[in-house]
Amino acid sequence: MAKINFAEVVEQICENDSRFSVEAYHFVQEGLNHTLKSLKRGGQHAHRHVSGQELLHGLREFALKEYGPMSKAVLNEWGIKTTDDFGQIVFNLVNASVLGKNDTDSPNDFKNVFTFDDAFVKPFVPRNVTPVRKSASPKTKKRASGPKKNKKAGSL
Repeated sequence: MAKINFAEVVEQICENDSRFSVEAYHFVQEGLNHTLKSLKRGGQHAHRHVSGQELLHGLREFALKEYGPMSKAVLNEWGIKTTDDFGQIVFNLVNASVLGKNDTDSPNDFKNVFTFDDAFVKPFVPRNVTPVRKSASPKTKKRASGPKKNKKAGSL
């Protein structure tokens, strides 16, 4: 059996489904590898099945590591705007026999798991920031005599 050339398969997928860029597929592949390494570091078996939610959390972590505060913008540029989009990419790869799945896996596993604002924007919003207050300026004393009166003719 010939080894699958990932780049060629992705090019073919993108010809048939232009919603996501080639970079999106490479990101998911690299994010899956990141997720597997993280699970292995956590003491779990490295070559086990990864659930949709585990993969999504790994992809989130990987995006934040790679792109920081630009994560949402980068993913959006590639056509990825929701966790559902990650599911579509994964199942395009499953249908192309690049990734495997078990009988219970479904694109619904990726549906509305988190919002991109919560995942990629909120981590960079400053917390416990004290609002800037106007400095206390010395109060000016009112004149006891009231406003100046102009004694010139015709003025108020």
